[in-house]
Parts: sequence; C-alpha cells; structure tokens
Amino acid sequence: MTQYAIYFHQQWVGDHPAEWFQTRVAPSTAVVRDMEEAGVLVFAGGLEEDMADAFSADATSGTISITDGPYTETAEYLGGITIIDVPDRETAEMWAGRVAEGCGWPQEVRVVR
Repeated sequence: MTQYAIYFHQQWVGDHPAEWFQTRVAPSTAVVRDMEEAGVLVFAGGLEEDMADAFSADATSGTISITDGPYTETAEYLGGITIIDVPDRETAEMWAGRVAEGCGWPQEVRVVR
C-alpha cells in the first residue's frame, strides 16, 4: 500500500457565493465517508484560512525559532489535505477525482514518502 496526499491551494477554490459553498458540503463529506468505509482514509481536513493564525518553526540556524505568520509570504497557500492509503496509482486517481468532484475545485496528488 502507498500513501498519497490529495491537496489544494486555497486560491484554486475561486470566488463563489456562500450558497455555492453550501452545495459542496454534502458531496465532499460523502467522499470522506466513502473513503472511511473503504478503509483507505488516513486523514482529511481543511486548513484555517486566516494566515494571522499561522506560525512557523525554523531550526536551519541551529537554534529553533518560532515566529508568527507563514514561513514565506506567497500568493498561494495550502487550503486542505487528504491522506489516503491505497494499493496503486489508479486507485489514488479515482479517489482524487472523487475529492475534486465533491469539493468543486482542482486537487493535486503526490506520493507520501
């Protein structure tokens, strides 16, 4: 079995009215429920959008430094992540497609090593 990270950057979501986001709740939670029932879900969750709540840890200088805010200022930031444990890429592609369909925005997929 191989673990895959299925994730999206918040900016990929796009601008939609609140009513549109409400239409995504049932299909996206249904996919997570299906992953649980299939025994492939390791973790799924959305990340806090307010970057003021983010903090960074850096030990590259030899001393641990904790600072408020993201590590780098960037136009894109991670919006959510799902980790699955599946037998092959084909199965990962199927679940990634289901997640993208349920959420209503693109997903990127990478093997977790």
